[in-house]
Amino acid sequence: MTEIGEALQLGFAALQRGDARAASDYCRQAMSLDPRRPEAHFLVGLVALEMNDLKTAVSAFGSVTKLEPKHAAAWAQLARIFLRLGQPARAEAAAAEAAKAGVSDAAVEDLLGVVASLLGDQRLAKDWYARALAHAPDRPAYGVNLATALMFLGENDEAARVVGEVLARHGDIAQADWLLSSLQKADDAARAETLLQKANAARDAQSKAFYAYAAGKEFEDCGAWARAFDAFAAGAQAKRAVVDYDEAAEEAFFQALHETFDAGWASESRLGHDDPSPIFVVGQPRTGTTLVERIITAHSDVESAGELQQFALSVRRLTGAVGERHSAQAVRAARDVDCAALGREYLRASKPMRSGAPRFVDKLPGNYLNIPLILAALPNARIVHLRRAPMDACFASYKQLFAEAYFHSYDQVEMARHFVRYARLMNHWREVFPGRFLDIDYEAVAADVEPNARVLIEFLGLPWQDACLEFHRQDASVATASAVQVREKAHTRSIGRWRRYESQLAPMRAVIEASGLRVG
Repeated sequence: MTEIGEALQLGFAALQRGDARAASDYCRQAMSLDPRRPEAHFLVGLVALEMNDLKTAVSAFGSVTKLEPKHAAAWAQLARIFLRLGQPARAEAAAAEAAKAGVSDAAVEDLLGVVASLLGDQRLAKDWYARALAHAPDRPAYGVNLATALMFLGENDEAARVVGEVLARHGDIAQADWLLSSLQKADDAARAETLLQKANAARDAQSKAFYAYAAGKEFEDCGAWARAFDAFAAGAQAKRAVVDYDEAAEEAFFQALHETFDAGWASESRLGHDDPSPIFVVGQPRTGTTLVERIITAHSDVESAGELQQFALSVRRLTGAVGERHSAQAVRAARDVDCAALGREYLRASKPMRSGAPRFVDKLPGNYLNIPLILAALPNARIVHLRRAPMDACFASYKQLFAEAYFHSYDQVEMARHFVRYARLMNHWREVFPGRFLDIDYEAVAADVEPNARVLIEFLGLPWQDACLEFHRQDASVATASAVQVREKAHTRSIGRWRRYESQLAPMRAVIEASGLRVG
């Protein structure tokens, strides 16, 4: 073996065992021996990723693609990094280059599946994950990813089959057990007890959270309410221990929203972009946003674009904001943004997620934070805000294991305080922008869909279609925590669910009551 070949081999081995420092040393050695060796630059990129140095990683993987334009793995890594940097157009272009280069490596196929999923194309994600699993059936993560994509697409039976094969082949895979619990309704608490035992025995917090939340869901299916809460609480505690939630920074962020986007700001004349195509469905997670989105997109003139990050990302592009997205500094930087340019940039950035319908739904719940800028940038867009009784809304989030978001939801008191901040902000928006968005109550829609659907469709300026009452028959993908439930007709089973846990939720309730909000 050549000297550079040995350095690269040792570098990749060091990185695989988690020794980034040693890998970095071998990187320098390899680069000094042959600075035009693509694999040397690729190793530099992987080491930079391990150290969370995205700038160096982009430079290194970019060098690989210059030296070897058909290096699919480097293009795939660039695609994922561009998404982390909030640059979806560049991510899409890099992923296309990877596909064009020809992919036969399972790890690259899986990574391209992740990129496709994050870009909102669940069918393409499914195809990449299926290829990865076919090439490496011994990798359980590929099976879990495929099953997740299948679930988002509503192919729940096939998703359960894939997860079952993963568990049969590999035994204890925490995420697979959690996914299986989401896909089927339990009728025997024995499996839930086993899952909780696995949670208690798990050595890492993420596995503990997966097992505990799975147990909680299955205990709930069986009506074992006390055991369900014990499991949810264990899962939340495990997850809270490893997430970085800065409540003081969130408080400052909300305060900046109140102070920056006030009546004075609203009275100033601004020229927006007049395109009427966007429909924003906003609110807290687990409050019926997906249900309402499905009602709207059952209309022949409307399509779903998914939960898009594009509006906030467009604000950042135009303001040059850096650092934490949800910061007081970012809010103040957005005060005087060019609203017409913002509207155009949002529509440009959203275009890849559309397929030609006259109107589209952006169902990112957190866009309630952007209501002033949406109204200014896209004055002909429509905003629909979902409301849900506070305790039901807070508990629904508390008992849900989310992907890397909603870090406030893993502690009862933090969850409730966040909800209070949200409710006060929405009251502020109603005062400053009266009549500019539609409030819809989840409880009302769940109890009687048709009259509420008619009000909704009329607000959107669309002619009524009876298909809006058959929303549960749609085939479109749903990449949210509601992916399984939304295939059902509307129901009221979850209304008042928190009262099953009234005594255990006393800390949450105390915060809600102290704020003056009704508990529900």
